[in-house]
Amino acid sequence: MMIKRNILLIAICLITAQVAMAQRFTVGTYNLRYDNNGDSLKGNGWQRRYPVIASLVRFHGFDIFGTQEGLKHQLENLKDSLPGFTYIGIGRDDGKEAGEHSAIFYNTNMFTVVKQGNFWLSETEDKPNKGWDAVLPRICTWGLFKEIKTGFTFYMFNLHMDHVGVKARAESSKLILKKIKEMTAGRPVILTGDFNVDQHNESYLLLASSNVLFDAYTTTKLRYANTATFNNFKGDVAADTRIDHVFLTKNFEVQRYGILDDTYRSQENGVGTARTPSDHFPVLVEVTHGK
Repeated sequence: MMIKRNILLIAICLITAQVAMAQRFTVGTYNLRYDNNGDSLKGNGWQRRYPVIASLVRFHGFDIFGTQEGLKHQLENLKDSLPGFTYIGIGRDDGKEAGEHSAIFYNTNMFTVVKQGNFWLSETEDKPNKGWDAVLPRICTWGLFKEIKTGFTFYMFNLHMDHVGVKARAESSKLILKKIKEMTAGRPVILTGDFNVDQHNESYLLLASSNVLFDAYTTTKLRYANTATFNNFKGDVAADTRIDHVFLTKNFEVQRYGILDDTYRSQENGVGTARTPSDHFPVLVEVTHGK
């Protein structure tokens, strides 16, 4: 009897130790909506929106998150509004600062960048160009991140797939899987982005059924997702289509998944109007991992 009790105590201690050793952080993806005059004329200008986005990120405790559509000045605005954060990424138009970025923001108190890079979603990966039937150049930014507290390393890829090219999206999914195989040497991987297709589309399914990457939405223990991720600057979207996704390898355990449909109020002609900080809602995922 005493032996059984001791075995039980040892088992409980081991389980407790494993739980204590599990580290957690929050991952996100957020299409920021590029800065343009048309939005400003409708009351959705960047100067009004970005302080709200920064507050949302800080309040919900994002630790590392992929962004899409951000122009250089937008990324700098956001960085200045997020103490302790910086970002990696280059412009898709010239490989420097021009055009939209697929930047990755991260908390510098939690992570360091071991190495980083970019490639275009195209047959020609190493220079600005449009791939397959895409109508715009599309870029993927990646980083090998190290968690300062534990030394845990993982790759994060962030992209924005084409909104028109059907072949381009499918081939981009294949390219991402190829890159993961070639680059990561079996290390943990996170893939975030605006995929411009929902969970029923071919290019999504190429990733979700790959047995390499798994959709955080389907693997989470707790899900808060009462709306679509694309809102078109409307806060009352009832659809369940998700075009912004977070994929992870099995090294991570997803504790929480949420589509954050936060709104803010602006005063116009003396009337309060509910607005969304972007035309997409951000996705937030809390993950745990062993060292």
